[in-house]
Amino acid sequence: MTEQTSSTETPRRIVVAGGGPAAHRFADAMHARGLDGWHVTVLTEETHLPYDRVALSKALTDTDYDLTLGEAGMWDHEAMSLKTGERVVKIDTAGKSVETAAGNTYEYDELVVATGSDAARLPLPGAERVHVYRTLEDVWAINKSIAELTEKLGRKVNAVTIGGGLLGLESAAGTEQLGATPVVINGAPWLMNTQLDEGAGQALGRLIEAKGFEVHGGVFPSEIQADDGGQVTGVLMADGRIIPADIVIVAIGVKPRDELFRAAEGEESLFDLGPRGGVVINDYCATQVPGIWAIGEVANFEGMCLGLVAPANTMAEIVADRLHGGDATFPGFDTATKLKLSGVDVASFGDAFAKTEHALEIVYADPARGVYQKIVTTDDARTLLGGIFVGDASPYMSLRPLLGRELPAEPGAFLSAAGGGDAPETELPDDATLCSCNNVTAGTIRDAINGCGACEGNAPVQELGELKGCTRAGTQCGSCVPMLKKLLETELTKSGVEVSKALCEHIELSRQELFDAIRVLELTSFEEIMAKYGTGAGCDICKPTIGNILASQNSAYVLDAGRGTLQDTNDRALANMQKDGTYSVVPRIAGGEITPKKLGVIAAVAEKYNLYTKITGGQRIDMFGARLEQLPEIWKELVDAGFESGQAYGKSLRTVKSCVGSTWCRFGVQDSVAMAIQLELRYRGLRSPHKLKMGVSGCARECAEARGKDVGVIATADGWNLYVGGNGGATPAHAQLLAKDLDDETLIKYIDRYFMYYIRTADRLQRTARWQEELDGGIKHVEDVVVKDTLGIAADLEAAMAKHVDTYIDEWADTLKDPERLRRFRSFVNAPDQKDDSITFVPDERGQMRPATPEEKGKVLIGASIPVRSGNGNEA
Repeated sequence: MTEQTSSTETPRRIVVAGGGPAAHRFADAMHARGLDGWHVTVLTEETHLPYDRVALSKALTDTDYDLTLGEAGMWDHEAMSLKTGERVVKIDTAGKSVETAAGNTYEYDELVVATGSDAARLPLPGAERVHVYRTLEDVWAINKSIAELTEKLGRKVNAVTIGGGLLGLESAAGTEQLGATPVVINGAPWLMNTQLDEGAGQALGRLIEAKGFEVHGGVFPSEIQADDGGQVTGVLMADGRIIPADIVIVAIGVKPRDELFRAAEGEESLFDLGPRGGVVINDYCATQVPGIWAIGEVANFEGMCLGLVAPANTMAEIVADRLHGGDATFPGFDTATKLKLSGVDVASFGDAFAKTEHALEIVYADPARGVYQKIVTTDDARTLLGGIFVGDASPYMSLRPLLGRELPAEPGAFLSAAGGGDAPETELPDDATLCSCNNVTAGTIRDAINGCGACEGNAPVQELGELKGCTRAGTQCGSCVPMLKKLLETELTKSGVEVSKALCEHIELSRQELFDAIRVLELTSFEEIMAKYGTGAGCDICKPTIGNILASQNSAYVLDAGRGTLQDTNDRALANMQKDGTYSVVPRIAGGEITPKKLGVIAAVAEKYNLYTKITGGQRIDMFGARLEQLPEIWKELVDAGFESGQAYGKSLRTVKSCVGSTWCRFGVQDSVAMAIQLELRYRGLRSPHKLKMGVSGCARECAEARGKDVGVIATADGWNLYVGGNGGATPAHAQLLAKDLDDETLIKYIDRYFMYYIRTADRLQRTARWQEELDGGIKHVEDVVVKDTLGIAADLEAAMAKHVDTYIDEWADTLKDPERLRRFRSFVNAPDQKDDSITFVPDERGQMRPATPEEKGKVLIGASIPVRSGNGNEA
């Protein structure tokens, strides 16, 4: 065991060879434990910061997706150094140094090798023409090739993936999302044969074939064929068949990058290597040479090297612990796997193949539905040994922490597909692993909830987000978040902390319960609602929430009938207040399309009222600096020119961003502009728990960034793919595929249902991404309700949306018609013609105006003397 270093000594040098997830986790673990007395240098051959290889499929379909691990600021620590473009090529064990391909030498006191693995390749004729699936550059190259081939061929690309395991299926699913026809070649008789038995593998095959995948199993390729120009044309199989292909991706697994441990020819290596590669380590991740450790995919433990995130993280933590004087040991590989492939749930864990002597297999299989569930137990059907789930993996999260423990009920109760219902309530033991990615136990979670000392002031953790940040649970793959939330609520209840879903101190109902009550009883006023369900006069939580619910259920003018006092500041002014007390004006520009004549109107208004103008991220024009009393004047000119409110101030639909689409773009396969305009005009004015954004892309190149929106629509050659639950903000989320290749009518029908279901069931100020995460079943539940209508409410949701569409009114046009409504727009109630002289502007550096700073307000001000031009061009 290595002695911990004293801060009074010269810092001991740790060199990390490799910059993948394992290397990052080790550096993070050292940082978390304290770097006093240490200096860590990470050498990575790639040019990127360490990134999440598990999420490569996201970068395949979105080349701008940021996979960077952790906080980049970690590398700014004086005791941390990250060197990119530095590939270690040699270890000098005697001199305790490493040499890089660039010719640089780094001395070490402790060396941690985390070089990972390379993509395995096929020794076939024509193999030089294939792509592999391993790095960011690999997936970017695949994305680019499919885009170029689609343009060149003028049709859907045949994308063949060789390999039917985890990597292969992720690759194939990514090509499908890019608009290609996915084809999978698998040498084994069934898919994912390493994780799934034959029944589960066949069920998975049926499910993905039903989604448009072509699967060829039980036969191997023998040659990659190409034309005279080198363009791939097909894959020749061992049985003589030729499978048409335009691009071929090989994803058959990985091989450890253990070349640093191999001796030169004629020499004897100081390191033991596994029969299939990888440097042999002991149970605390040390190699045979003192001071040299190995973690991640390059490390061979008990004859195995595995490319899974959980064991790599555990190894990294163990080495960091040992270097700080600890005695942690590696418990062995956790081979549990859970993924969602094109909407299909797959999970496998423990002794999935029932290799334990006398093991029992409790199986439910429904080939027609593509559902397969299996639980493996000891021969007395009491102790859980493993399981496999395909098509419905809902029991996985309840069972995974119970691996090796006695089940709280008979095994069949956990087979949800067989009518078992929800998994039986389970009290997880403290030592049960809840988050396998980060090896976080239920006991660690309980300690954090009850105040473990790890958080500032020993304060108990009572929020899910804070709990994730404190313990790391749920921060990697996220599959354990439902169990994490459930454990949090259980522990808070035990502690006497009431887990209340009350809207606020005045209303005991949740927002969803209150929404349904108002809808069923057709309540129309705040007073009615408070008399029936509330106490007191209300607050800044329940007032705007009730105002929002009333606006969601009818399109009456939002400030009439006493509803004006319920609204937030922005809603009361029908404009967004800025930092200096002025307001912004945002007319609707549906789909980002605008005529030159209307552009001229905006220019004239902005010049007349001396407004700062800015094109927004949602493809419209924002005009800043309008005083409250100017808003009606400005909007009169805009409304007379055919504009309407863009509702940038409301919890409602903001924009529907679009690319130029098939009308002009040579890559476009559908008219995205026309669809975007149709959607924006349909859902304009739709009040919801939070703001809503949409995007429509005319092809898989995704120029409208549709998958970053609450609802994203991406054109395919066969219709539209519908994505839901994408958000930006502090916790961004990519939208998930809900349905594919839809015609216009079906697309709009599904969006109607989705929006109205979200409006009825989400919490106040809850974005669609968070709402979907917290739904029991997530996107699968959304699919059941929106696409399959399992709750039988689709017609009701559509009718509610139709009512909104039929009764929509433009709030500013209505305001201008009524003198009483215009009375709201005065800076001073008792002096309606007086202006607020505290609002002043100065010219900015780019020829427009901006709010004056406090220092500038003390000088001679320009804002008070800026002329306002009248319509005839004379100064007013």
